[in-house]
Amino acid sequence: MQTLYPIRLSAACKDYLWGGTRLRTEFHQNSDAPKVAESWVLSCHPDGPAVIANGELKGITLTEYVKKAGRKILGTNCDPFPDFPVLIKLIDAKRNLSIQVHPTNDYARAHGGEFGKTEMWYVIDCEDGAFLYYGFDHEISKEEFQERIQNNTLTEVLNKVMVKPGDVLFIESGTLHAIGAGILIAEVQQNSNLTYRIYDYGRLGADGKPRQLHIPQALDVTRRSRPSHPVGPQGAEIRESGCMRELLASCDYFTTTRLKITEHTFLADEKSFQSLVCLNGDALILDQGRALLTFGKGDSIFIPAGFGRYTVKGDCEILLTQV
Repeated sequence: MQTLYPIRLSAACKDYLWGGTRLRTEFHQNSDAPKVAESWVLSCHPDGPAVIANGELKGITLTEYVKKAGRKILGTNCDPFPDFPVLIKLIDAKRNLSIQVHPTNDYARAHGGEFGKTEMWYVIDCEDGAFLYYGFDHEISKEEFQERIQNNTLTEVLNKVMVKPGDVLFIESGTLHAIGAGILIAEVQQNSNLTYRIYDYGRLGADGKPRQLHIPQALDVTRRSRPSHPVGPQGAEIRESGCMRELLASCDYFTTTRLKITEHTFLADEKSFQSLVCLNGDALILDQGRALLTFGKGDSIFIPAGFGRYTVKGDCEILLTQV
């Protein structure tokens, strides 16, 4: 069985109540649900693994592929992580998401959970006047935090960020946050689905009951100050022949770069796999001039560690993520 080739992934789609339809109509995500709130385009998480859509491995999950091929396809930089380290989503927030927070690894493990979650948001598109919440606008006490949750005045002290396409937010575990209505986001995160919901605007779930809140946990883990990371990418735009690159975020769990490409050669060495998520345009992956795979807007491509050099040719905008 050939295990080292560019793999197209079919995403796991989620029909949460706040979602819209753009991921299906514009990003070609395959779902029969009336809403597609999230598309997990790179995922080995048991709550929604991606499925291989091409080649000899077609039909098995990315999780099964890693088991069959061995951890060498993840790369040596992934050795410190017990599981696949990254989860990448496209998110269509037609309505406001809940105000929430994610714990650190230590807290999550100590309380019987999976892992914590540090993440990055890249704003693909948004409506005029769209905003999100990113930490607090000033430091508050734990007592005030609890009181404002109880009397529904929490939003009065949150850091409200008006957004535009291209904005980047790096959200460390413990940072309170919420995506507002009318925003389309690419999210790169730790491979975790652990969320503590703080406030949900009084909404009812599919069962007609208020959705569960996690107030005690949120009080334990939330940083009650302004975020230490500014809004914006961590690197400047760099232009070179056939390519423009911009470092969006880099941390222990992932490094993500935005690229606009007409023709560029990459190296997938033994250190890390590479994930390509196409935000716009169309392109072709070539190996020494031999066409291997075409991709377009909304497609997610997994390049195994150790695959070697390959060329992307076309007119496209992608997010490149590696460890």
